[in-house]
Amino acid sequence: MKRTLGTCYYPEHWPEEIWADDARRMAEAGLTWVRIGEFSWSRLEPTSGDLRWEWLDRAIDTLGAVGLRVVLGTPTATPPRWMIDKHPDMLAVDADGRPRKFGSRRHYCFSHLGYREESRRITRLMAERYGQNPHIGAWQTDNEYGCHDTTISYSDAARDGFRNWLAGRYGDINTLNEAWRNIFWSMEYRSFDEVDLPNLTVTEPNPPHVQDFRRYTSDMVVTFNKIQVDEIKAQSKAPVSHNYMGRVTDFDHFAVGADLEIATWDSYPLGFLEDRVGADADHQRAYARQGDPDFQAFHHDLYRAVGRGRWWVMEQQPGPVNWAPYNPSPLPGIVRLWTWEAFAHGAEAVCYFRWRQAPFAQEQMHAGLLRPDSKDAPAIHEAREVAAELADAPEVRPHQAPVALIFDYDSDWAWNTQPHGAGLSYFSLVFDHYRALRRAGLSVDIVPPSQTDFTNYRLIMAPGVMHLMEGLKQALSKAEGYVAYGPRTGARDAGFKIPVPLPPAICGLDVTISRVESLRPDMPVALQGDGAVTGYLEELVGQAPVLLETQTGAPVLVGDNSHSYCGAWLDADGLDRLVEQLCLRVGIERQVMPEGVRTRRTASEEFWFNHRAESVDTPVGPLPPAGVLRRVL
Repeated sequence: MKRTLGTCYYPEHWPEEIWADDARRMAEAGLTWVRIGEFSWSRLEPTSGDLRWEWLDRAIDTLGAVGLRVVLGTPTATPPRWMIDKHPDMLAVDADGRPRKFGSRRHYCFSHLGYREESRRITRLMAERYGQNPHIGAWQTDNEYGCHDTTISYSDAARDGFRNWLAGRYGDINTLNEAWRNIFWSMEYRSFDEVDLPNLTVTEPNPPHVQDFRRYTSDMVVTFNKIQVDEIKAQSKAPVSHNYMGRVTDFDHFAVGADLEIATWDSYPLGFLEDRVGADADHQRAYARQGDPDFQAFHHDLYRAVGRGRWWVMEQQPGPVNWAPYNPSPLPGIVRLWTWEAFAHGAEAVCYFRWRQAPFAQEQMHAGLLRPDSKDAPAIHEAREVAAELADAPEVRPHQAPVALIFDYDSDWAWNTQPHGAGLSYFSLVFDHYRALRRAGLSVDIVPPSQTDFTNYRLIMAPGVMHLMEGLKQALSKAEGYVAYGPRTGARDAGFKIPVPLPPAICGLDVTISRVESLRPDMPVALQGDGAVTGYLEELVGQAPVLLETQTGAPVLVGDNSHSYCGAWLDADGLDRLVEQLCLRVGIERQVMPEGVRTRRTASEEFWFNHRAESVDTPVGPLPPAGVLRRVL
């Protein structure tokens, strides 16, 4: 697959007389793809039933005339004002019972059947009109499911849908009462109509109640998305995608992706550093103009798995954004680095958001490839540089990494439901393990919990998979590679009960979790040698060989020649020791990366990236600030 570049464009924002010049300049900059349409519903249908397609017809023809390929987005992320009048109860409701208001975006509830049908209708009409258009190269459903905390809704529609979902799942109310153990605190129900949503309770609601509501909510996103996909595929052979976000885990992206050909995501390294990475002030200061060295790469690998190998960056930050706590300018050269980093992880396309900075509305402080006066902004020069470099680059070729890291959305919900300690999250735990693997110079494949084939993976890591499904448990037990389980793996069954035999119940490994504790941030437990336990610690008993222990002799990591279990959340030094031990055990060669330097290997190339603001010496030579070294193998 050839690597390509693109941008996001909003012809409805600009006078029609400049469209042709914009298209020409896009093509001259080396761009291939242009995403349009995803926020245009009020222009397409200013009042119910008054459809006005002609402007979009002309926009598509104008872009296609210079050889650009269009990604056409369905406009359902921004239902127009008249839609609220037609369906006043379609608004999402927050956990405090307050309905969202019109005046921004993503204000609908996924459970609302009326809005679901409106979305089906506009998608069907769009697909009928453009499904055979030769300029449409791909589709995008909606925009950024889950952005702005809009997945979970506590509306009446969600309550009614949840009751129906529970009836389908359990069949009988007594089965639900038994599964949830509602005898506790006399929470038993007499019918599904008595079950409410798990918000506004006096204290915390029953964990399986919350977990099932999270599962239901995810299923509503899957259903909403599939309705649009089915309408598009009935009229078009072009691949369908959705643009996911960074650290949004409110729905199962693997389940949504099962109905799509391509996974895309929206990469904003500087914005994410401030509000999603979870880094301390020193780290944020050091990488304020570059972004975290691992956060984007983690999502590249995650969405490669969601897309089953096919993935893009649909929105790449090109300059300061408007929405983070602080919005600095990127370091010169870093937009080029971000672009090549995505290609190193297998991206087919990187599209910059946006073509021209808007001088109006909510995103007027968000930079584009052009300034508001249509003059070149700094990032377009780096985009042109990448376009020239792509002419000599080999095509994207699939490549299996030596390490598989399991990521499970259901486990993320379970940790969120019962974190056991302030600030503890499944995402952070998995991300910490990913960071340690990258600090060792390793390429990583993130895999779903439905994975059954681990052939050729030499190391498989499963930290924090709260409910270890039987299929995954069997696949891991039969894997030829070494399996490293992490804290809280297997800690709950599907109904959120502590199973017996007690966790982790790993076949062939004599270890039992006797009790668990969460630790204050200022009370780490030191390991023998370097490193410490932070946040979470399990008391391990049994006869399994001890591989790491605390300074007081308590086992932390136990294992044998085929698998291990770590009963603690380790700090960076502790995780580096864990990865070192595992690599030595399975014969994986590791390289200790200089601070801020990362490497990624593909089937045909080896990449080295310097995320630092100063030059650094590496095993392959010196790298300048925001430097990229690409070696063909």
